[in-house]
Amino acid sequence: MPYYWSILQEFMATRKDTFLNNKYRRILFIVSAFFLSYLISFILDPYAYFWQVYFERSLSDMILEWTITLVFCILVSEASIRIGNKLNDHLPWTERPGRRLIAEAGFNMLAVFIIIGIISVVCYFFPPDDRLFTIRPNYIIERNRGMLQWVVVSSMIAFMMIAINTGNYLIVNWKNTAIKAAELNEVAMEAELQALKLQIDPHFVFNNLSVLSELILESQQLGYEYAENFSKIYRYMLVSSRKNTTLLEDELKFLDAYMFLIKNRIGEGVIFEINVSADSRNLYMPPLTLQLLVENALKHNKTSKKDPLRIRIYTTEKNELVVENALRPIEKPLDSSGIGIRNIVRRYDLLSQRQPEIYKDENIFQVTIPLIKA
Repeated sequence: MPYYWSILQEFMATRKDTFLNNKYRRILFIVSAFFLSYLISFILDPYAYFWQVYFERSLSDMILEWTITLVFCILVSEASIRIGNKLNDHLPWTERPGRRLIAEAGFNMLAVFIIIGIISVVCYFFPPDDRLFTIRPNYIIERNRGMLQWVVVSSMIAFMMIAINTGNYLIVNWKNTAIKAAELNEVAMEAELQALKLQIDPHFVFNNLSVLSELILESQQLGYEYAENFSKIYRYMLVSSRKNTTLLEDELKFLDAYMFLIKNRIGEGVIFEINVSADSRNLYMPPLTLQLLVENALKHNKTSKKDPLRIRIYTTEKNELVVENALRPIEKPLDSSGIGIRNIVRRYDLLSQRQPEIYKDENIFQVTIPLIKA
């Protein structure tokens, strides 16, 4: 089954992991937050007694302080990144920037105060060596002022991370929009080319004209219906091949015409089972998707009256369309590049956050297509 394996491999290759990018972003946030915490603290109060005796403390006390600061920066950075990523999915900057700013600022401040509370509890059980500070008569005032300063510095760092996150999101979003526009045009042209190839494919035209001639001799009414469905297929290809999305209802109407041709050409060698909910028919998908999947099933599997090829098309509760066919591999598989399914996967990379899922075992080959809301 080299054809299906090539499809699966191509599908896996399109799932790019962004772990490395996230890792470098986290490192940048942590390092920036670590140095900013000391820089802002010094700028706010450069003559504080803390800075005067900073290097007179014990090495263990300084290491403990650096460790606590580093842990704090890691927690704040991780919280900021996760909050930003979650809000990017549910409340993007491009839709409601005012509400997004309030939400991100509020969640980040809440996270900062929670982290400060946790670290304060830890410091209560593992207090640093404060002997250089306790000798000061106003030690309590300075300690409270230091605590307030820590809260102010933490808040400033959180807002700086929000600014960095926002800038990064907007730049990446602008860049991806430009890239997606170019790629979407490319794959649309590729789909149109595939449709045009099918239109001028001599085998496709010859086979259907041959069937049409036989049907006219057999029954003029059946021949007329066949010619009508044949023209519907060409008309749909011309109108829809350059569109990014089309209604599932329109795809199913096109599929009806396509199945009419198939059944009159193959006869009882193929069985279609279609169970699509009424609500799903108003959702969208890339045009010619059903035709490509059905064509692939017919091209690479046997069809016979005794053992017909079963093709199931149905929707799920998750707004997904499933195209599933039994595996009846032909002895001499036709050469195929798998461009059709690759084109579908690439289109979903550009059109939707959800991606098609391809499953194969010894008995079935299944493609699950997410349906897109308007």
